[in-house]
Amino acid sequence: MAGANLDDLVDLLGRWASGRGPLYLLLATRLRALIDDGVLASDEPLPPDRVLAKRLAVGRGTVVAAYDLLQQDGRVVRRQGSGTRVAPLDLPATRTTDGVVANPLLQHILHPPDGVQLLTCAAPLDPPQALFEAYEEAATRLARVHDLGYQPAGNQELRAALAAYYTGRGLPTTPEEIIVTTGGQQALTLLTGLLVAPGDLVAVEPPAYPGALEVFRHAAAVIRPADLRERPALAYVVPTLRNPDGAVMDNPSRRRLATLAAEHDVPLIDDEVRAELCFSGETPAPLAAFGRGEHVITVGSMSKLVWGGMRVGWIRATAPLVSRLARLRAVHDLGGEVFSQLAAVALLRRLPEIRDEHVRVWRRRHDHLCAELRAHLPTWTFEPALGGQTLWVRIPHGDADSFSQVALRHGVAVAPGRSFDPLGGHADHMRLHFLFSEEELSRAVNNLAAAWAVYDGSARSVSRRPLVV
Repeated sequence: MAGANLDDLVDLLGRWASGRGPLYLLLATRLRALIDDGVLASDEPLPPDRVLAKRLAVGRGTVVAAYDLLQQDGRVVRRQGSGTRVAPLDLPATRTTDGVVANPLLQHILHPPDGVQLLTCAAPLDPPQALFEAYEEAATRLARVHDLGYQPAGNQELRAALAAYYTGRGLPTTPEEIIVTTGGQQALTLLTGLLVAPGDLVAVEPPAYPGALEVFRHAAAVIRPADLRERPALAYVVPTLRNPDGAVMDNPSRRRLATLAAEHDVPLIDDEVRAELCFSGETPAPLAAFGRGEHVITVGSMSKLVWGGMRVGWIRATAPLVSRLARLRAVHDLGGEVFSQLAAVALLRRLPEIRDEHVRVWRRRHDHLCAELRAHLPTWTFEPALGGQTLWVRIPHGDADSFSQVALRHGVAVAPGRSFDPLGGHADHMRLHFLFSEEELSRAVNNLAAAWAVYDGSARSVSRRPLVV
């Protein structure tokens, strides 16, 4: 980590306060791990006691005690007038960092759960019965496969099934216009790797999916809201059930956006990962179905609709672009795992059944979460979602980053709004999912209310600086 950027350090600390024991010991343990892993480099300055304490919403004594313990361990050096710095290393580190500062949402995936209710990662928690049956069918299909299984563009049966799926939604598609990926995240990574060079402009509409923002940052792109007339190298939108707020773009706006992409020759990613989860039961047409759709690239996935562990995604694009993506994919992993792709064929056939069951349950849980928030946290504001799996909630004072530290100590992890904005905005928002059972959601809201009761809102953070400006 280059320099003692406070926001970066807090992101790296992750859920440091959610374990058992004194806070100073938990903080020292996490800082020690970051130093030993080489994430905090030798001689790197650490934030002053008071500054870090305010940012973490703890007493100054907690940070002083943690720093003192690290000094006793030989991990830091503290000198009057020069502050606290990581101690010089006598031996080379056994592990080094790649320079990537993980989004706090991704930290909750990288670090195993430890009893905290994770209102951060919004994906179905339990595999449905249809998934087991799909794998049983896939086993029969797999017995008839007689090739190596290396298929960079994806299994041909699944590509054909996905082509039929889009054709049925009013977007004529051939199998050659489909590439299967290991989830929607790999789809975004492949597209960015092919289309974006360091320093290129990527246009997004905040709030935006943090996983996409991290991909663009890793590519050293300049990420900001931008008009397509500025000719960005890539544009990214979620027109149906935007993550995090669940907004749905109307058809005239979809047509204008698709037309602008064609007129200004801008590749436009339409992230449809949550598109089938509208509470209305109607799935809007993909952007590529409006006007000249050759510049629109559609991304989909099974993870939000079926189960988070179902790592099957896809890209729908022109055949020449799919061919280029397949060549790039072959360099990375030679192709996806065939068994899951065959199961996805069976799941697509049962998509209406799976969707309707999930939407029915999640709408009920959405309504329960809304009622609990209104009852126990009446000063928090939000718009009911039109579908998907999350609420976008605004707190009346303070900022969600510092509040999230207090919430962790009350057993709940929330997703601060800053993670969804490339310019560090939406600091007074947080995303909450409603995938837990009603009982668990009630417990989570009670814990959030307890955290809010002791949060004074004085520890305001500055906006996180973009990694590339």
